Amino acid sequence: MTEHFTFLTGHLAYERLHRILQGLGETAFTWEVIDIGVKVAALMTEAIILRRLPRKLQATRVILPGRVGVDPARLTAAFDIPFEHGPDELADLPAYLGRGGAAPDLSRYDVRIFAEIVDAPLLSPDLLLARAEALRAQGADVIDLGCRPGMEFPHLETAIRMLRGAGMRVSVDSGNLDELRRGALAGADFLLSLTEDNFDVAAGTAAVPVLVPARHGDLESLLRAAELARARGMACLLDPILDPIHFGFAAAVMRYASLRARLPEAEILMGTGNLTELTDADSSGVTAILMGICSELGIRNVLVVQVSPHTRETVGEHDFARRLMYAARANADLPRGYGARLLQAHDRTPFTQTAADIAIQAQMVRDPNYRIATAEDGIHVFNNTMHVVGREAMGVFPALDVATDGAHAFYLGTELMKAETALALGKRYVQDAPLDWGCAAHEVAGGIRTGR
Repeated sequence: MTEHFTFLTGHLAYERLHRILQGLGETAFTWEVIDIGVKVAALMTEAIILRRLPRKLQATRVILPGRVGVDPARLTAAFDIPFEHGPDELADLPAYLGRGGAAPDLSRYDVRIFAEIVDAPLLSPDLLLARAEALRAQGADVIDLGCRPGMEFPHLETAIRMLRGAGMRVSVDSGNLDELRRGALAGADFLLSLTEDNFDVAAGTAAVPVLVPARHGDLESLLRAAELARARGMACLLDPILDPIHFGFAAAVMRYASLRARLPEAEILMGTGNLTELTDADSSGVTAILMGICSELGIRNVLVVQVSPHTRETVGEHDFARRLMYAARANADLPRGYGARLLQAHDRTPFTQTAADIAIQAQMVRDPNYRIATAEDGIHVFNNTMHVVGREAMGVFPALDVATDGAHAFYLGTELMKAETALALGKRYVQDAPLDWGCAAHEVAGGIRTGR
């Protein structure tokens, strides 16, 4: 049976919603739009919906405006029809409906994130725990304790036990075999990085060695190490080592591809820090490319560091990227249209309205409150008596009647500067809402983790 969707809206958005749905052309569902009887869609309440929407509604799903503050579950129970929130912006409705009428599922992933604390010996166990908790909140699955050459780590065992006691998996990353052995005996889950010559350090413990080439770039030695581990019944991860750009990056990628071709079932780890940390580019884009490589090659472990200030949210970026790539791969699809957490500086659809849409909206305003919106032609400010357009905050501010209202002037000034920033970068601007910086910002409005 064909699904029938009912979209609830208000007076101002009714015609535009109709045009957007008609623009979809032939769809797998039928639809209707109901004006619930309020001017602005976001102002509809549960009581209004219960009072004005027919109980015998012929619909298989009811789509509410994204910003409506009602509980869909309560309405679902009242009408015995599924209610759900649609996107915040009408411009996003086609994408929202593009996959069977539901938002993409980003709950699944198959890549494990090792998040390294590079200065672990310098931190007390309590500080290590606090750092580890923050990394886990960003998406880390394993906390990697990075040791330092020539520096003692007397509290290594205490740190491992504390982290494991908090429910975390732990890896120890050291070039000192004694430290690695201590870590294994203390209960570390993984040891980084061992070779065919010394992976016996993990023998007799539950620690899984991460094996690397005995000599840089020597894939054959890594393959021999993998065969020795297999012969001894030891689980292991294999890491051919990803080199930075201009220092072997392309060759390193080919090593990963060659390793996968020769060992189709091997568990492989890729350390992404040599690209994210050592490239002056936004780490979100670098991460997306690397996680795309991991997705294609079936690499299910990544070692992530976030030391440079420009990579301070890269664990969260990896977390979102692994979900994005999993969903796109599962759908045999391109990695686009699954969420914008990695689109930090620019948005794919920065303008939710055209200048003509805004002009129609402005003509319908009957009160003196200032509205601010952006379109291709600039920043629009309008109320019941005026409508000005400019590309800079200071270009439109003189037209506003706020000379004797300091609080209102401050509010409009901050909103106009936000609109100017959005216009300059090609980001979406929504009045009274923060700009969405994706995974680059620790949180978005409402305290929701970005990238999760």
